[in-house]
Amino acid sequence: MTPLDHPMARAQSATRRRFVLGACASAVALAFASAGFGFPTLFTQAFADTPPAGLDGFLLLSRKLTGRTTFDPALAQRVYDALSKSDSEFAGNVSALNAWLAAHGGVPSDTVTQALKADTPKLAVTVTAIMRAWYLGLVGDAPSVSVVAYERALMFDPVNDVLTIPSYCRDVPFYWTQKPPGAA
Repeated sequence: MTPLDHPMARAQSATRRRFVLGACASAVALAFASAGFGFPTLFTQAFADTPPAGLDGFLLLSRKLTGRTTFDPALAQRVYDALSKSDSEFAGNVSALNAWLAAHGGVPSDTVTQALKADTPKLAVTVTAIMRAWYLGLVGDAPSVSVVAYERALMFDPVNDVLTIPSYCRDVPFYWTQKPPGAA
């Protein structure tokens, strides 16, 4: 009987083969993952379903809703702080919206709002508040509306090549919607 014919030697040999094959497979998977060939690492898989929280989560959501790739960092912080102050559930709603968008795909904000109104009205209100803050520069409802942006509000972007943005607000928000004195 040779040393390799012994039952214990065969068991050790099989264990070594499995270990070596597993190590080789792991090395190949890591090589492909680091090269970006579509084999995610364990860390990526573990955290792939967790959207970022706080300001990062808000910016991720804002990019999806507005279609913009970048925002002014100081303005983003001001908008996030004002929205968080106006709604105690804002941070949780942002996380829920990021998860909802991940499950339903990236769609325009008006479509998201319509879909959420029937399903989760609270989240639809959050989408509207975010869009209002970015495009109009306003957070909150009357009489306690906060102006977080004026000349840097996104509403001016489509016309910035032909319209000079006034450097000040002439009156209270939406003053132009009121009838002038003496008008019927």
